[in-house]
Parts: sequence; C-alpha cells; structure tokens
Amino acid sequence: MTQLERARAREVTPEMARVAEKENLDSEIIRRGVANGSIVIPANVHHTWLDPIGIGTGLRIKVNANIGTSSAAPEAETELVKLRAALDAKTDTVMDLSTAGTLDDIRAVLLRECPAPFGTVPVYQAGSEVVEARVSLRGMTEDLIFDVIERHARDGVDFITVHCGVTLDIVHTLRQGGRLTDIVSRGGTLLACWMLAHDQENPLYSHFDRLLDIAREHDVTLSLGDGLRPGCLADATDSLQIAELSVLGTLVRRAREAGVQAMVEGPGHVPLDQIEANVLLEKRMCGGAPFYVLGPLVTDVAPGYDHITSAIGGALAGMAGADFLCYVTPSEHLGLPTLEDVREGVMASRIAAHAADVVRLGAKARAWDDDMARARRSLDWEQQFALCIDPERARRLYRRPEGAGEEACTMCGPYCVFKMFQETAGHKLP
Repeated sequence: MTQLERARAREVTPEMARVAEKENLDSEIIRRGVANGSIVIPANVHHTWLDPIGIGTGLRIKVNANIGTSSAAPEAETELVKLRAALDAKTDTVMDLSTAGTLDDIRAVLLRECPAPFGTVPVYQAGSEVVEARVSLRGMTEDLIFDVIERHARDGVDFITVHCGVTLDIVHTLRQGGRLTDIVSRGGTLLACWMLAHDQENPLYSHFDRLLDIAREHDVTLSLGDGLRPGCLADATDSLQIAELSVLGTLVRRAREAGVQAMVEGPGHVPLDQIEANVLLEKRMCGGAPFYVLGPLVTDVAPGYDHITSAIGGALAGMAGADFLCYVTPSEHLGLPTLEDVREGVMASRIAAHAADVVRLGAKARAWDDDMARARRSLDWEQQFALCIDPERARRLYRRPEGAGEEACTMCGPYCVFKMFQETAGHKLP
C-alpha cells in the first residue's frame, strides 16, 4: 500500500510520524493531509535509508536542488560532490537530471548517498538512450519510456517528473505560433517532438493508467510536469499554460483514485503581478495538490543573477500558497552549475522559502528571526553565526576593526547603536 492508501485506511505510517516530528505537528494532521492529497510524502519503498519530508499545505516550504551530468561534463564524481554540497546547504530534496554518461550507474551512485527524497525525469534517459544509439526521436518507443520509468522506480527514486499534460492537441496549437519562446521544458520538448514525428498522442497521457500502476507498486510520487511553462515573461499565464494545467487537474484526480500521490509543477518566468493568480489557479484546478514551482523568475534580463530573480518570485509564490521551490542557480540560462552555484542556489531558495513561511506559519516560523534579533541586540556574534542560514558565509564576511573588542564590527565600530544606547540609557540587554 502507498502512503496515500495507508493514510486513507487511518494508519499513521513511520514516514508520517517522522514528518510530524520535523514539522512540530500532530501526526494526525499529517495523515489527514496525505489522505486528502494536500500533502505528499515522497518515499519509494526501496529507498530504505530515506529521511522523509512532507510537502504541502500547512507545512514548511521545501526546496529542491537539481544536479546531473551533461555531454560537456558526464562524470558522476563531479555530481556526487554537488550532491554533498546541496545536502550540506540543507536542501530538502535532490533531483538527478543527468543526460550523459551511464545513467543507470550515475543514478545508483547518487541515490546511495542521498538520505533526502530523490527525484528524476525519466524521459531524459529515454531520449538520451536513443541519441546515444544515433537514432532519431522516432526510435524512442512507448515501451522504452515506460521501461525507463520502471527502472527508476525499482532503483528507489521517490518522485518523478512526468510531462503527461503535453497533449497532441496542445502541441498542434503550439505549432500555430503566438509564443515568444515556444516550449522551454526539455522533457516537454522531447515528448512534443515525439508526438509530431509519430502524429500520435503523448504516451504518458494516453497510457496514464500504466504509469499509475508503476507508481503505485513502488510508491513513487508523480510530479506532474509543466511542459508548457512560460520561458519568458511574455508567455506567462497564456492559453497553452492554462490548457495544460486543466489536463493536470484531471490527472491529479485520477492519480488519487488509484492511490498514487501527486503534486503539480508550475512556472517558470512570471511577472510579479501574475504570481499569486498562478498559485491560486493551480490550487483550484488541481484540488489543492502541492504546487512545485521553478522560481518563478520575475525578469528575463538577469543572467548570472537568476538565483536572485527566482528568490524574489519564490517568496511571492510561497506566500500565495506554493509548497515547493525548485532552486535556480546563477548559471541558469548560461551553463551547467558549478559547485558554488549549487550552494548559492540552495541558499537563495531557502531564504525565499523562509521569508514566505514567516507569513504562512506566523510565530512558529518567525521564532528563528526573533532569536537572531536577540543575538544581534546582545552583540553575541557566535550566536548570530549559529543562527545564520549560511553560517560559513557569515563568518567569512564578518569584519572586526583592528584592535577592537569582541563586540565590534567594521560597519559601526565605536558607533554601535546597541552599545551606545545601553551605555547611555542604562538599558540592560536581555
């Protein structure tokens, strides 16, 4: 039985109990959320070394880090170092987006060292296998796609992105033009090209029950991908994006009926004033399913700083009800992220998530900020470092004037506001 089926049977699983412990909530709240689909716990039955997390309504917003090989850097060792860096930066989940090298082996190496929920995009491997065999995308058969999905499930992958909502009708509409950046999802593009080459329906849509059978057997959470997500501000919230979202809403219901956990992926590049509407639309059309957003990026003109553009959008999306932020690194739109890019991407998304949690969860989330404020007022630098979202960076940037006491920094020196007021007003610091 899956987490969803067990929750409906009124069973609190060890995974639900662990999530409740992490969230400081009653386990019955978690069970009810899983039972109604507003919370998912990605926990493949084969990932026995997993430390589970919950994603969804009423929980802390989670952050995902993408890693993975490419044709320019196919070595598994490099991605293993990035995995460790992402975990060290306290990402909540990791996705392997590898497209080059021996993908089954790379996935196994990464998964063995990952106690966090682990995700993949199986169609990347299906596409890679036909490319490696020097075969056109016509050679990417339906059986190959489902065989790869089965392999990922057996290996212990906890959640998979599947672009089931990119239908043949939507692709034909896309061909007629009207979009500035057409289709920017790699998985969505692979399937769109396959559909056009065969003039057949998306197998992930037409054979959705086959996908559900695999997911249910291994308790793999479906992350219903946004193949038509906007790749620029001009394409945000257009008819193609909404048409796909409508399909995904139907598939969420079918997944739940089959006992399979499902969440929904969202945009993409979105102007600030459209973010809240996008979140509310997904929640309404998809029955409150957890919403997993890439960013959103709020401007198209900041290559090199897209971890910042996405953090701005992520904070707004989280405040509006998004549950899961996929990090964006400074290398977005430029190249494969470096080790430092991975760390910066995780930190930027964690900041956005916490900023939104302060609004969503109130005093429960803000207690961390209040503790930091007390440490600052007390001029307790060690406590400030301990409370930092990135203690290593804060400690590295801290500057003390030469010959100054333990309490000083180079910003204020002898003009420290806390110290001046304490000494003048006789106000004792707590």
